Amino acid sequence: MMESREVRRGWFAPRSIEVPCTVEIEQSFDSLHAHAIPEGIVLRPGDRVIVHNAPDHVAYGEVRSYQTRATVLRAGPLTRLWTELSAIAELTELYHCGFEPKGHLEAQQAA
Repeated sequence: MMESREVRRGWFAPRSIEVPCTVEIEQSFDSLHAHAIPEGIVLRPGDRVIVHNAPDHVAYGEVRSYQTRATVLRAGPLTRLWTELSAIAELTELYHCGFEPKGHLEAQQAA
């Protein structure tokens, strides 16, 4: 079993934590995806994950699962706050959709 290892780099550099990671890759008619799941750590907004030694190819029709390592770069308080605020702003863009009365559309098509 692989264990976690934490490295502190300084006041302004992100704190990095090396953890075991499971990589699941599928390339089939139904799905094309890859998931990296760091184990033993909760990811927070703004954190970055670097997966080491991940395979770059899976043959068509295969579903594979690999055990490897990942480095999690922890976001600082300002980065975490900025990520949360920008995510809320981007989410509100999804709410922006216009509905026009049916009569308006018929008049527009007639013109």
